[in-house]
Amino acid sequence: MAAATRTEKDPLGPKEVPADALYGVQTLRAKENFPISGLAPLWPFVMAQVWIKKAAAMTHKTTGRLEPKIADAIVQAADEILAGKYTDQFIVDPYQAGAGTSHNMNVNEVIANRANEILGAPRGAYAPVHPNDHVNMAQSTNDTIPTNIRLACLSQLDGYVKAFEGLRDALAAKGKEFDHIVKAGRTHLQDAMPIRLGQEFNAYAGSIDRGLRRAKEAADYLRDLGIGGSAVGTGVTVEKEYPDLIVRNLRDITRLDLRVGSDRIQLMQSMGDVAGFSAAMRVLAVDLSKIASDLRIMVMGPRTGIDEIVLPAVQPGSSIMPGKINPSIPEMVNQVCFQVMGLDTTVSISAEHGQLELNVMMPVIAFNVLLSMRIMTNTAIVLNEKCVAGITANEAMCAYWVERSAALVTALMPVIGYGRAAELSKQSVKEGILVRDLVKRDQVIPADQIDNVLDLRKMTEIGIPGGASGKEAPRMSTGG
Repeated sequence: MAAATRTEKDPLGPKEVPADALYGVQTLRAKENFPISGLAPLWPFVMAQVWIKKAAAMTHKTTGRLEPKIADAIVQAADEILAGKYTDQFIVDPYQAGAGTSHNMNVNEVIANRANEILGAPRGAYAPVHPNDHVNMAQSTNDTIPTNIRLACLSQLDGYVKAFEGLRDALAAKGKEFDHIVKAGRTHLQDAMPIRLGQEFNAYAGSIDRGLRRAKEAADYLRDLGIGGSAVGTGVTVEKEYPDLIVRNLRDITRLDLRVGSDRIQLMQSMGDVAGFSAAMRVLAVDLSKIASDLRIMVMGPRTGIDEIVLPAVQPGSSIMPGKINPSIPEMVNQVCFQVMGLDTTVSISAEHGQLELNVMMPVIAFNVLLSMRIMTNTAIVLNEKCVAGITANEAMCAYWVERSAALVTALMPVIGYGRAAELSKQSVKEGILVRDLVKRDQVIPADQIDNVLDLRKMTEIGIPGGASGKEAPRMSTGG
């Protein structure tokens, strides 16, 4: 038995729409035209558009342009959606016609149909509330979607910031916990001078902090709204008091710090502010991925790698090798960060590809930047709670490797010179003897100076090992 339908008509003609749908004919055409990803629009993208419709209705009620009963019905319908109702009625694929007209009309139609029901009219009648004439009054896709993207990003910013603040603080806590542990430093994946494990984790915390500050600074540009620009940014069909009033209403509705844009044409033409925010997230993803890779290297083993730290075991690591535990969380982090880098590339290309008064690539920009925020936020939380918080240090292996570093000869360089130090490094590796033992055996420096010059902890701070100047200390041996 065929599902019940109702007949609706748009400028292309009549079409059958499911009788129980709150969306209408233009939404259905978009669904049929763009069966691309099978993905639903991300909730912040829906929510922000509904915010705009509610704020517009409130504004037009104040100015008298909308009848109070129509404005109130639109506001009630919007509030019901914002409370979580009818989410299944937003059905346009993220990959859709340019600018986001399909998404705008999906929201217009759902609100109009629900507002008509509130007023006692059937779905699909579009009277007394019409999706274009009333819900979309003094608006265009061209000013609502850029405003939407800004609002949607800002709505998710607190969660994003809190997640990365938590990760930063967890890394800093490990920095304090591990501050006493001296380990081998590595550059080019080769032996380098000692460093404290705590210093490494403090540096990770610093990278997250700097990246987070960049993201917050970039997000501040998103607070300038071009709503009221209408079709091309000039404000045609818009009352003069509308931009100030709707931004004021948006502040009240969203509790976000928002500003009236000073140049609505510029804010319509350019997606640069959104691209800048996306780029800041990419930079943070670059640092985050580097940290995840470091954790994977330091946990390598436990028998055939460096095994300097132990990560919490979250799941078995192999379907064939019993007892194997993998660095599963850092592996996930790498993958997410790679995805964010790709998403930002899409945002950058799309932002460049606006022409003249409008960027028609806004739907994919919105989807990519909001997806980046979602997966980065969740990743920071998971990395913190399921990995970083439970990291322990393998102090014995840290001590083992640092004593075997051929780079320890660098501490001798102010005393014996670069050339002799290089010879000792090669000799240590060739003979398989510790630098400390080689120095003692060959009496490279006086015995009472060895522990001072080769003090591993002191090597992790600024200063000349042993306090030598290179001219004052005696050189006991120059031969091999």
